[in-house]
Amino acid sequence: MADEEPPESPEQKPEEPEAPTPEETPAEEPPAEEALSEDAATEAEQPEPEPAPDPDTPGSAAEDVAGGDSEEASGSDSEPDPEVALAADAAAEGEESTPESASKEAPADSSKGADLPPGADLEPIAVEPDAKLSTEERARIDAEAEERASREAALVTDGTEEDAAARAPAQMESGSRYVATGKRKRSIARVILTPGEGKIEINQRTLEEYFPRPLHQTMARQPLASAGYEENVDVRVRVHGGGISGQAGAVRHGIARALTEIDPELRGDLKRKGFLTRDARVKERRKAGLKKARKKPQFSKR
Repeated sequence: MADEEPPESPEQKPEEPEAPTPEETPAEEPPAEEALSEDAATEAEQPEPEPAPDPDTPGSAAEDVAGGDSEEASGSDSEPDPEVALAADAAAEGEESTPESASKEAPADSSKGADLPPGADLEPIAVEPDAKLSTEERARIDAEAEERASREAALVTDGTEEDAAARAPAQMESGSRYVATGKRKRSIARVILTPGEGKIEINQRTLEEYFPRPLHQTMARQPLASAGYEENVDVRVRVHGGGISGQAGAVRHGIARALTEIDPELRGDLKRKGFLTRDARVKERRKAGLKKARKKPQFSKR
């Protein structure tokens, strides 16, 4: 019994170990379970991300436009847009080149084109032969072209040779001038006849140059051939207005009137052939409610 140690009294406490300094104490790592619970809590506290806007909804387009405007507004203050700068440079170059190009394209003298026949500035259209036509169709087209050319050439020789042989041209004094005016549609021709060798000049050009088609050349020569003055007078014409066909008719009318000044006896023959008659046929005016002069709109019963 003597060997038993006495029990400790409650007043005696075990000595507490000294607290280590902050430098000596290592950082205590939380356990893995506590770290996972803290991550789950932070994810629960964060708000959910908003869904992407649908392009089909009207509100999203407006928000995109507003956002783009704000970005452009913010970017315009900071840095200039390279595309805008390039466009401005191109516009400045275009303005500088405009006067030079306009001066090159502008005609040098507008008065030179006044004497040209109508449609002289147009380029001819190149018509390629149709390979699908058969030999019979081509032969028929060629025959029609030859017939048309012979019919136009026959207009001037129809009875004019007999009339010219039966009548001798009147004597004209040297230096005499016979002036007349011819009209057709909107064309006006002022004709001057002088003793000469049969030259015909229209707007300071030859007859063949001003009227390329044989039909118009024939129309202009008809009064001279009918009266027998083709090789006795020179014709100088100034014509303007209308088209190529109207000008040819005006030239014929003016030459026929001038011939009656040379020889009044020619009036009967020229009148009978219609060379002295003012052709009053013109295009009829359009009427209100109609498509053209007489064409009516399509009628629908129902």
